[in-house]
Amino acid sequence: MKRIHQKIFEKAKPFLRTRKNLIHTRIALRYALKLLQSEKGDEDVVIPAVLLHDVGWKTIPSNLHLTAFGPNPSNPKLARVHEVEGAKSAKAILKDSHYPPQKIEEICLIIRGHDTRKRPISRNDRIVKDADKLYRYSRKGMAIDRERFQIPHREYLAFLKGIMDQWFLTPTAKRIAKKETLLREDEAEEFNG
Repeated sequence: MKRIHQKIFEKAKPFLRTRKNLIHTRIALRYALKLLQSEKGDEDVVIPAVLLHDVGWKTIPSNLHLTAFGPNPSNPKLARVHEVEGAKSAKAILKDSHYPPQKIEEICLIIRGHDTRKRPISRNDRIVKDADKLYRYSRKGMAIDRERFQIPHREYLAFLKGIMDQWFLTPTAKRIAKKETLLREDEAEEFNG
């Protein structure tokens, strides 16, 4: 990771110490780097957008987090709040890091709709959206979500397999998700269903 991106991540960390977002961000970053190799996005937009996309959760009381997302959200509007507030925090972090203004605008636009905007606005947005969702297919991401939502391993795996074609925007992300589901299937016995 470039020095400037590491600097941005260090400034983001205090905002990510909620909802297991530090773990989520590190895993999403790994996927973003893989996607960048095949999908030809701009790493100077994608990497900061991934590092900062969930900083807005820090503005929402932690007792409300699970009402905003997951299998049965009772307050899904909070997902939009985290995007809007996250874009504001991201802009401040990026300006403080002396990041190029034209990149800041695209990064913040991506963050402002990374969960709720259905249609991607750019190739970079596609990569960020896919990296964010791929986290759920990782061993750690799946374990966190299973615990968070109290869903049995096989049931959650079936959900992930069923939504794959609907969720992913790039061919590379679909391939990665399929590979990850095969790995999670192999682990199913470990979790007794």
